[in-house]
Amino acid sequence: MKLRAPAVPLITVDPYFSIWSMHNQLNADVTRHWTGKQHRLTGILEVDDTSYCFMGLSPFTSMKQKSLEIDALSTKYVFTIPGIELKVEFVTPLLLEDPALCSRPITYLHTQIQALDGKEHQFTIRIIADDEICLDRKEQWDTEFQHGDTDNYTWGSVGSVIQNPLNKSGDDLRIDWGYLYLAVKKDSSMKAHTTKLLSEEATATSSGQLELTIKYSQTVSSDTLIAVAYDDIKSMEYFGEALEPTWKTSDIRDIHSAINVALNDFHDLLDRCNQFSKTLSQEAEFYGGPEYAELLSLAYRQAIAAHKLCTGPDGKLLFISKECFSNGCAATVDVSYPSAPLFLMYNPELVKGMLRPIFHYASLPEWPYNFAPHDAGQYPKVNGQVYADNRLEDQMPIEECGNILILITAISIIEKDLSFALEHWPHLEKWADYLLATGMDPENQLCTDDFAGHLAHNCNLSIKAIMGITGFSLLCRMNKEYDRAEELLKAAKTMAERWMVMAAKPDGTFRLAFDQENSYSMKYNLIWDKLWGTKVFDFSQFQKELDSYLTRSNQFGMPLDNRADYTKSDWLVWCAALMNSKTDFMRMIAPLYAAYHNSESRVPMTDWYDTKTAKIRGFQNRTVQGGLFIRLLDQMNICNYSEL
Repeated sequence: MKLRAPAVPLITVDPYFSIWSMHNQLNADVTRHWTGKQHRLTGILEVDDTSYCFMGLSPFTSMKQKSLEIDALSTKYVFTIPGIELKVEFVTPLLLEDPALCSRPITYLHTQIQALDGKEHQFTIRIIADDEICLDRKEQWDTEFQHGDTDNYTWGSVGSVIQNPLNKSGDDLRIDWGYLYLAVKKDSSMKAHTTKLLSEEATATSSGQLELTIKYSQTVSSDTLIAVAYDDIKSMEYFGEALEPTWKTSDIRDIHSAINVALNDFHDLLDRCNQFSKTLSQEAEFYGGPEYAELLSLAYRQAIAAHKLCTGPDGKLLFISKECFSNGCAATVDVSYPSAPLFLMYNPELVKGMLRPIFHYASLPEWPYNFAPHDAGQYPKVNGQVYADNRLEDQMPIEECGNILILITAISIIEKDLSFALEHWPHLEKWADYLLATGMDPENQLCTDDFAGHLAHNCNLSIKAIMGITGFSLLCRMNKEYDRAEELLKAAKTMAERWMVMAAKPDGTFRLAFDQENSYSMKYNLIWDKLWGTKVFDFSQFQKELDSYLTRSNQFGMPLDNRADYTKSDWLVWCAALMNSKTDFMRMIAPLYAAYHNSESRVPMTDWYDTKTAKIRGFQNRTVQGGLFIRLLDQMNICNYSEL
């Protein structure tokens, strides 16, 4: 990968078990949680009694980092000292067709040592995990350590002496319950395996470190497989009920069984991961160019690991997002909407898992409105919407109704199955009617792009309403309600014709708001008309609009609209995907690539940044980067209604 990642994914399981390197060199800074707080993993290589640091910070000499390679499912480093080469690979097998595997809270740390001088050496690998990984903040509470052996691996664990799962919710928080595990697979070439406290004399609050030490006898090479795992005991609170993660409701019931299976499955999973990453990169480069391929490879793990996979009380899958560095909302509809292209591509069942909490909450007496909710709670407590304390004036009625209708339509087309829509048909009918009544010319209200506050007569929001109605017309057609389908499609086309007149500017482009003559904005919601092949809008009249996106671009991308210089990465790529030409698509996303490559904001891919400086404006580690996959969704033609 030529892209200098703003942050490098190491462990990417869920919003709490998420550890990154936010430096070009793995041994130039401590490793960190995605929020930026220290979550220290330190790696030491001893060669013939001389110690060198390859990960994190230590008093020992740092090894030279020779290379770094990131693909969709792994991060690979190569380090050297004279005569010795060390390969370090982090692999999190987030293969979306297998939700139980995706939810397994284990990242592999695979090391390979080679004596380039051909001589035998005594090697020791030391992996040191700080107990802050299982605390919201260092020294919050005392921690306790355990260690032991099985026939297959040696292990150690650390956790707080106070175990109170799901004790709080919020945004800039880290887990303070559950247990971190380090486990090394036994191998005949190893001389000894020990798991111990870094200092036997120190208390957990003064040193608080778990060390895994693997010593090898005299050899020219060694191969070590370590599992870094986290047992969170309970993962989500779902309308008053504490839920276990999906992996615990499958055939694997406890963390030791999960570690054992994971260590035995490594080589098979590594082959599957490598093949997936290779195929994704090839497809992305074919349809969008080499920079697009690198963006998707970097975004993949981040987009998935900003969710938690659980199984609901009814046995159905829940895929709960965390609105990272926004307000911590859970199952946010206008986060699910931009993230969905990735999951529609590889497993639409996960998009259903995003929406189930919303439908459940909307069915309760606690939700008083005739439009869709914004969220279903605050992570990790999914007990009902928290956004704006449910004040009517701060809701997003057109936004969320349109989002859900569009997503349900996409799921139904891709699966060629109306079952999920039929489960929730009364809601869909009600929300489609709401869009028919209010969506043509939106009143003063929020939308997902609410950074500049409320906006009336929002042209792009009107498009969303039109596409939501179009989507429900397709659902009605699939349900053999042909008269209703025709009525809705006719209404959508009539609205689209009115839109073209009301939004038009003399230069052939279109406004931000119907009443703002000299304004502009990204019309990214149009993408569904293209994906579905519904032709509600006359795309021949949008060429000047799309051309203007290229000319309006600053050094690091086109602004979201005329009100400020910031942009959103997801919407920028959706606008690029509206362009039929691969060359134009590549031109449109090149500044986004440059933003991540050059930004001084060393955080997991932000989606909201300044187009003149590339600095973050807000948000990081957000699942909305799944929206970057929209070009693949379009070009691979899996969402086209005419193909049914």
